Formats: sequence, C-alpha cells, structure tokens
Amino acid sequence: MIPAWVLFTVSAAAFQCWRTAKQQKLRGQLSVNGAGVVRYLYGVPMGLAILGGYWLAFGGAVGGFSWVFWAYCLGGGLGQILGTNLLIMSFDKRGFAVGTAYSKTEAIQASIIAIVLLGETIPLLSWLGIAVSVGGVLYLSLAGRNLSPRGLLEATFQPAAILGIAAGFAFAVCSVFIKSANQALEGGDLVLKALVCLVIINGMQTLMQGGFLLAREPGEMARVFSSWRDSAVVGALSACGSACWFSGFALAPVAMVRAVGQVEIIFTLLVSRFYLGERIRMAERIGALVVVAGVVLVLLGKYSWG
Repeated sequence: MIPAWVLFTVSAAAFQCWRTAKQQKLRGQLSVNGAGVVRYLYGVPMGLAILGGYWLAFGGAVGGFSWVFWAYCLGGGLGQILGTNLLIMSFDKRGFAVGTAYSKTEAIQASIIAIVLLGETIPLLSWLGIAVSVGGVLYLSLAGRNLSPRGLLEATFQPAAILGIAAGFAFAVCSVFIKSANQALEGGDLVLKALVCLVIINGMQTLMQGGFLLAREPGEMARVFSSWRDSAVVGALSACGSACWFSGFALAPVAMVRAVGQVEIIFTLLVSRFYLGERIRMAERIGALVVVAGVVLVLLGKYSWG
C-alpha cells in the first residue's frame, strides 16, 4: 500500500505544477508581486473550506498557539513568498520548464537544512537518489548548451540559474519552518494541524505581500481583483497544493518529501508541451527520466531503512 505521505507529495507536485502554469499566464496581466499575491489572497477561502471539510469529517482539536509557533509560521510564509517571486522572475530568463528545473535544487538544499536544524536522518540509498535526481535536473537545465568548463560556468552563474537556485533555497527554508510550526502545535491529528498551519500562513502571506503591493504598486491591486476569474483558479490550486505539501511534511521527513516532490518536473514538461505549447527536446526527456530514477532510489532507500 502506498504511504499517505507519498500520495500527498505527488498530489502536491501536480497541483503546484498546474498552479504555476496558471500563474505564469497571469504574468501577462499582472506584475511579479501581483501574480504572487493572488495565490494567497484567493487561496484563503479554499484553505478554510479544506480545513472545515476535514474537521467535519474527522473532528479533532488543536492547541498550543505559542509565540514560537507564530514565528515559525511567519518564517515559512515569508520564505514561500520569496521563493515564488524568484521562481516567477526566473521564467522570464529561459522559459517555464527550465526555470522550474533550476528551483528543484531545493531537494538537496532542504535535505541539508533539515539535517542541521531538525536532526533528520536520510538513508545512504536515498542520498544517492537525491543526487541522481538533482543531476537529472541540472542536465535538463543545461541541455543543449556548451558544456565546456567555461560554458558550464557561464550557465551556472547566468541570471536564470541564480534566481532558480535562490528560489529553491527559499522553498527549502520554508519547508523546515512549516514542519517546525506543525510540531509546535498540540494535538494528535498531524493532518489537521497541517491544515491549521495552512490557513494561518496563507492569512499572514496575504497581509505581507498584499501590504507590500499596496505600498509599492498601489494600482496593481485593482488588477488583482479585476482578474479574479483567473486569479481565483490560481488561489484554489495553490491552497490544494499547499494542503498536500503541509500534510506530507507532517507525516514524513522534509528531505524525503522534497525529494519525491521532484516528480513535479515531469508534470512541468507535460504542461510546458501541452498547455503552454513549448517544444520538449530529447535532452529534456532524458533528464526527466533520470529525475524519475532518482525518486525511485529515494523511495527504495526509505523502505530499506526501515
């Protein structure tokens, strides 16, 4: 039987890919911050609906709203905002599929951060799987370029790479804060606690990025509301994806969830081809297969570990 955290993670990757594609479409109507704020502003109602539906179905109670919990929520929300903005900015440099690929270095970044801050342990085979997956992502990112030492250096330090890697770091830090926020709450239902964290963090993000938007781009907020048909879809997909991510983090180590979450690159290539109309090269297909092989090794390592 497939563990719940794997199902949550794969679902999260699918929702995230779908949401990012929709959000990329919004870039023609809104600024970077405008396209970013819609996922939180319009995601709050969906998050409340998911939380309410879960509570009505399973019941339960949550407590322990200490200042430490609120600090973790604030850090997680801010990290997600920064990561999202950096990711959207990277799309402008070299396309949807590759922009996302650079950000997927978050898997190994999250693994290291979770080991240092949360004391998580990762089996050797899973480390190999993470390395293989990251190698596939990098191959995908650099496919078709001059791979001489000079060409590799130039590709690594180009704006798209820097923005993507920075986005990955922000998402990795965000993951650790979200896990810590869940652990800081009292209650036996880990998924219920995850959904409570989702609603609170989305509310914080709406205030943070919405306030920034009003201060720096006051006219943009009107466009955020006028684009409500498209923006509401982005918000709903974002809330569904975040609910799955948060639940996955609650049930399994952050490093394992982020590693398996790299299957998003497969969904990304499919969206890139069939939704955005971008051409997928053979090298990108090979890179995707390598990523999948790495994810399989991650799961094999998890189960062999015990």
